Amino acid sequence: MPEDLLPNQLLTARGLEAGYPGKQILFGVDLAVAPAEVVVLLGANGSGKSTALNTLSGFVRPWAGSIRFEGAEIAGRPPHRIFRRGIVQVSQARDLFPDLTVEDNLRLGAWARGGAVDALAEDVFRSFPRLAERRRQMVRLMSGGEQQMVAIGRALMGRPKLLLLDEPSGGLAPVFVKEIAAIIAELKRRAIAMVIVEQNIKLALSIADRFLILRDGRVTQRQDIRAGAADEQDIVRSIYL
Repeated sequence: MPEDLLPNQLLTARGLEAGYPGKQILFGVDLAVAPAEVVVLLGANGSGKSTALNTLSGFVRPWAGSIRFEGAEIAGRPPHRIFRRGIVQVSQARDLFPDLTVEDNLRLGAWARGGAVDALAEDVFRSFPRLAERRRQMVRLMSGGEQQMVAIGRALMGRPKLLLLDEPSGGLAPVFVKEIAAIIAELKRRAIAMVIVEQNIKLALSIADRFLILRDGRVTQRQDIRAGAADEQDIVRSIYL
């Protein structure tokens, strides 16, 4: 059994098969995440990375396979029940409410999981000073990078045990890529377990404990970066050649 699929993981997925009507996307994917670990999914467009995240969070129902979170089987459960267990996803689309303020968007993130909403919001504002300055601003008036901060902040309001981030740096200006990288590094220091889909390989390797490469819906390579440096050029060749 691969080392990353040993028992006592926070999340363990085995043999995942999933897709959409008439098109299978995932073919027997195995994935595990330990407490406080950051796992990055790499691969070309269309390799199944986003589908893998959506299957873990319940937005795509698996055709076959098992997903165990904190020892309980969650495969096929609806997204809101998976969210209440502590798996929180930030999608590529961010799914914000553009005509609500930053603060209102954040508060909605705590609605289903509860908690001390004011204290959670202030903690987010301490982590995101730029958002604190714009707490009364409507989200639609913000830049893409600022909206990504709101999306991540809203996810933190849900007190995630496992945070799923789909292309957090995608389409952002370099200055915001650096800010998002710093935010993710801080979340890692706070021991929040994460599964991240990321095309920016330099960013991915700077935050990952382990990475998996997907090709055509199958895991073709696994590497524990903690065991030694990863070669960026070798990874690019593994993905695209």
